[in-house]
Amino acid sequence: MDSRRAFRIWPLLLWATLMCLGAALAGWQHDAPRPLVLALLLMLVGLYGALCQMKRLLQLAEAGLAEPLRAAPDSARAAELTQQRMLLNEALLEHAPVALWHQSAKGQVLPLNNAARRLVAPGGATDSADLFARLAQPREQSAGHSLFSFESERGSERCLLASRDLVLSQSPERLLALMPIESELEAETLKAWRQLVHVLTHEIMNSLTPISSLSRTARELLAEQGAAHQEDRQDLTLAMDTIARRADSLASFVGNYRRVSELPEPKLEPVRLNELFARLEKLAGADWAARGGAAVFAVEPASLTLMADAGQLEQALLNLIKNAAQATGEQAKPHLSVRARLVRGGRLSIEVRDNGPGVPAGMETDIFLPFFSTKPLAQPGLAAGGQGIGLAVVRNLVHGMGGGVRYVKPVSGGAAFVLSF
Repeated sequence: MDSRRAFRIWPLLLWATLMCLGAALAGWQHDAPRPLVLALLLMLVGLYGALCQMKRLLQLAEAGLAEPLRAAPDSARAAELTQQRMLLNEALLEHAPVALWHQSAKGQVLPLNNAARRLVAPGGATDSADLFARLAQPREQSAGHSLFSFESERGSERCLLASRDLVLSQSPERLLALMPIESELEAETLKAWRQLVHVLTHEIMNSLTPISSLSRTARELLAEQGAAHQEDRQDLTLAMDTIARRADSLASFVGNYRRVSELPEPKLEPVRLNELFARLEKLAGADWAARGGAAVFAVEPASLTLMADAGQLEQALLNLIKNAAQATGEQAKPHLSVRARLVRGGRLSIEVRDNGPGVPAGMETDIFLPFFSTKPLAQPGLAAGGQGIGLAVVRNLVHGMGGGVRYVKPVSGGAAFVLSF
């Protein structure tokens, strides 16, 4: 209720008038006891009534002052909560796991969060101007999704590009989001290959085992019983030997491929790369020197440490060194360089480079596929040669440790494989 309506001035005037009347009567009849007592009673009643009205006035006045005082803290609290909410939204936007971009009505694209700024900073996209230009290209669907790829320091990166049109302050705007999917696609590809290899090896081995066993049994029976004609016996022996030899060769072949799908889980621990490279130099350095070449191992700085499985990382590097040795087999002075260093963006890079002929043009994206090889097929019974599993094993090992591997063709020639972590 409004205090001006709750309080009326006339009761206070009435009580004050009554008090004054009693005072006047007391002064006029001060010699008469009865009128004097009546006058004093009137004064007391008037004084009491006036005091009650004054008390009520003070209460209403305090209530009127308290309302603004209570409203002020509530407004300040609401403003503080609003500011906290804004800061929280800004923090969530800044640390979102996808790269967010804002495209104005004029087509200008600007990064909105840390993930987007990292893409155009050193260590991100190799050509940031091209990335901005491609993001600014007009798109038919407002809320469409499309596959988007660009070249980065780690090689080709594939992302899912999502866009949505907005109208802010009567101005058309567009929100873009780049969601990295390269690691997920690579993981799914490796998983599919492992499953395929596992199924193939299981089925092939189930068929090879009885073939090999029956061919040996038939050959033994043929040797014991003989044959009616010498020529028939020779033909049967040759046929059984051929079956047994091809079964053994195919069994060895399948056994090599089985390694692709049965890699153990990595056990990550700090690995000092200078110690690992020292072991690799002892294992491979003498062989390169004996061929009239050189193998250089370098860690910059020497204190570099990587969270990895030491055994699996060593195996991956040995596979790459072995490939380099085969690629430089016809070089008069073969050269190998294995170098670990920090690159832009704070990533650790291990590069294995040789001066061989490099990977043939058009095959750069196929060399990591299982069963694919640019070398001649391996001879039966030999582990070396074109089995097509060396680089597939390297990719599986490196990917299992949270890294990536890609092929780079140096300007000076040769081949280079870069492991990034």
